[in-house]
Amino acid sequence: MNYEGRAFRSSAAETASGGATPVGRYHQRGDLVWAEFSGGAVRTGRLVGRSAPDGVLTAAYCQVLDDGRTVGGEVVSTPEFLADGRIRLREEWRRADGSTGTSWVEEIR
Repeated sequence: MNYEGRAFRSSAAETASGGATPVGRYHQRGDLVWAEFSGGAVRTGRLVGRSAPDGVLTAAYCQVLDDGRTVGGEVVSTPEFLADGRIRLREEWRRADGSTGTSWVEEIR
């Protein structure tokens, strides 16, 4: 599994809010993975971490929102393959403020 050149966004959030969601553009060299993301309420964000042989990502992230707040934390993203060959990531995240949650992002072409 290789994340180089792939782009992801949350289709569930886009559908629920009717607006744009951040798009993340991923890169990979060996087990090192990083991404830049922006869009929706996110002015800019970064992710950096490692990919296990099975594609599970363990990473840290930080972002600056449109309202000026900064948000950072850790995430473990587990991949699954969709019927059309794209990847969906189940993201279990924990922010620096202690909040936790689960998000899903899907590969876009």
